[in-house]
Amino acid sequence: KGRLQIDELELRIQRALRRSKLETENEQLHQRLEQRFGMTSFIGETPVIREVFEQIQQIGPSTATVLITGESGTGKELVAKAIHQLSRRARGPLVTVNCAALPEGILEAELFGVERGGLPGADQRTIGLVELAAGGTLYLDNVGELDLELQAKLVRALESGSFYRVGGTQRVQVNVNVRVVASSTRDLARMVQAGTFRDDFLHRINTIHIALPALRERIVDVPLLATHF
Repeated sequence: KGRLQIDELELRIQRALRRSKLETENEQLHQRLEQRFGMTSFIGETPVIREVFEQIQQIGPSTATVLITGESGTGKELVAKAIHQLSRRARGPLVTVNCAALPEGILEAELFGVERGGLPGADQRTIGLVELAAGGTLYLDNVGELDLELQAKLVRALESGSFYRVGGTQRVQVNVNVRVVASSTRDLARMVQAGTFRDDFLHRINTIHIALPALRERIVDVPLLATHF
């Protein structure tokens, strides 16, 4: 009944398909975690790791943003999944964005979506991950790799509930009802001092901080881990 109505129909179908895929993946995750989670996925008996377990259980049901820091291999993604699973948003989507995996231009398109013609080959409007994460958790992995411009856009989106799709001239006003969990191997406070990370963005994502210990700080857990694996 007209090009604009067809565009809107295509957009809604696309959103429904992507949302359905995310819900299926998250339902599978939910089932796996329900089988494993009395926090039994986390192996360790040292005081430092037990403190982390207790912290996860306490903050999971809250709505606070969480920053997880630690070296590669310390289990940041597992902690993010646990926080989502223990939250009131557990039945909503858990959308993971690896901020180090894509060039900034493509990453912006993934986060906020693209209007028709906004990028070469974009022959239809696409929905971004921020919008798809509504009602659930947005996990920003390697958040320290975001450039300053994209950090600013994320701050505005999370504070105002609106953003521009790539190539768009009209602000998309949506209820960005998203809990943000971020992780980094880098010292973000030091990056703020160096001018490579925005202070307002750090403040936004760092309501609660979880620092994960390296394995060398919990050597007595090695036999437990070896037995588990």
